[in-house]
Amino acid sequence: MRNLPPLRALHAFEAAARHGSFKAAAEELGVTPTAISHQIRLLEEICGRKLFQRRPRPLVLTSAGARLFPLLRNGFDLLAGSLAAVAEPDVEAPLRVTSPNAFASRWLVPRLPKWRESNPAVPLEIIGTDALLDLRAGAADVAIRYTRRPPVGFAAQEVCRDSFFPVCSPGLLASDGRAIERAAELLRYPLIHFDWMNRDPDAPTWRRWLATARSIDPDLIPDKAWDLSFREELHAIDAVVAGQGIAILSDVVVGRELESGSLVKAHPLSLPGYSFYVVWMQHNPRSAVMESFLAWMRSVL
Repeated sequence: MRNLPPLRALHAFEAAARHGSFKAAAEELGVTPTAISHQIRLLEEICGRKLFQRRPRPLVLTSAGARLFPLLRNGFDLLAGSLAAVAEPDVEAPLRVTSPNAFASRWLVPRLPKWRESNPAVPLEIIGTDALLDLRAGAADVAIRYTRRPPVGFAAQEVCRDSFFPVCSPGLLASDGRAIERAAELLRYPLIHFDWMNRDPDAPTWRRWLATARSIDPDLIPDKAWDLSFREELHAIDAVVAGQGIAILSDVVVGRELESGSLVKAHPLSLPGYSFYVVWMQHNPRSAVMESFLAWMRSVL
């Protein structure tokens, strides 16, 4: 049995965090602000951490609250979507595809018109999330998983594998007026970092790239601090597109930008990435549709 806090406390916290107000949360849930405050204090006792900074106004999440809020929000959204999907007739049910956020936004979504052209009778529901949704529980029909090895216990087919390069806007290099010839020269520019949620020590990060580059350029400082750091990969990509610095990015995720020239590789040294797998439950009654989705993804690489 799962050891979970009371649903009322979770619901009260999510509503208060979303509105930034106990009063607005109380109006939404049909209770008093005092009741909202009581439920949140109960949740804080269970967590052992303060979730809101109550003074001064306006209401502000603590670091613990900021970590908890998106998880609860996404969880409630997933629950609502799952219940809605159950209520829909099976004939009209879309193929629900879960994908890492950055891949969904930069690779998958721009190619969706080609899916509609070739499969007009099969609507898609794209679930962009860096969380691993449970296919066994029916959270999605198909998952695009970004990993070194195929998931065990599923039908899993590799679509492609990526590499990571220092990537920036061409305008950033032009503004400096000097070409990058050595790895150490990248340190003239702001370095943009984003968190790797899987905590893989071998992930293709700036720290690993700088350590690798030092073998070919001894003048390079391997422990330079990041100038700009993001929790979300998408935000790091947006900062790079805006010309704010250089980030270590996937040549698959930003492949369209590299091809168009809106982004460029600042240095040719690369790090190996992972594989993108299309994954679904074995013996799924919609396996034929899922195999069509796999074939389509390979066709639009």
